[in-house]
Amino acid sequence: MYISRVEIDRNNRRKIKDLRNIESYHGWVEQSFPDEIKQEIRTRKLWRIDQLQGKQYLIIVSQEKPNLKQLEKYGVKNSAQTKDYDHFLNSLKEGERMRFRLVLNPVISRTSKDNNHKRGVLMPHVTVKHQMEYLMNRSMKNGFALRDDDFSIVERGYEVFNKTHSKSIRLIKAVYEGILIVNDVELFKKVLTEGIGKKKAYGFGLMTVIPVGD
Repeated sequence: MYISRVEIDRNNRRKIKDLRNIESYHGWVEQSFPDEIKQEIRTRKLWRIDQLQGKQYLIIVSQEKPNLKQLEKYGVKNSAQTKDYDHFLNSLKEGERMRFRLVLNPVISRTSKDNNHKRGVLMPHVTVKHQMEYLMNRSMKNGFALRDDDFSIVERGYEVFNKTHSKSIRLIKAVYEGILIVNDVELFKKVLTEGIGKKKAYGFGLMTVIPVGD
């Protein structure tokens, strides 16, 4: 596994004029793996946009290395970098405290008597309380523990998703930050490499962590 980052060149209007919605970013991510396009294969990739000290970055976790030239298509020249992720993943230990950041699309599947579909209809969690519970309810089965006072939602909003030949859809978005404790290393590795929740191909579900010093 690899983790990659590039600074988005927000000062270059020519570069970013195409970055209008999350589908544009999805396309950028896929184009950063030209060998896969040539071979007509598509591996799982997690990505999100982060802000750090007034700059924006595209972060990607992937099975293969991206092409750094392609990754800089909308990025600042020479800002793209890729690191081996396996060494970090293999260093994780049960009981370890980690500071995390995570962007989710918190939704719930609901059915009604009038719903003839086999699958429930996805409804967004719109309150802070329910969005907090959404992550809390998924923590233990994904290999980590949370306490109410150790994490919070630092950003809330929507991303616009334009389905082909259809109306635009607003995808609810919640950004979480805080401290977690690893309680099942294998499950936690799966979360870091496969993500959590819905719409993973469109900038949701990627969790990143750094160890908390004693």
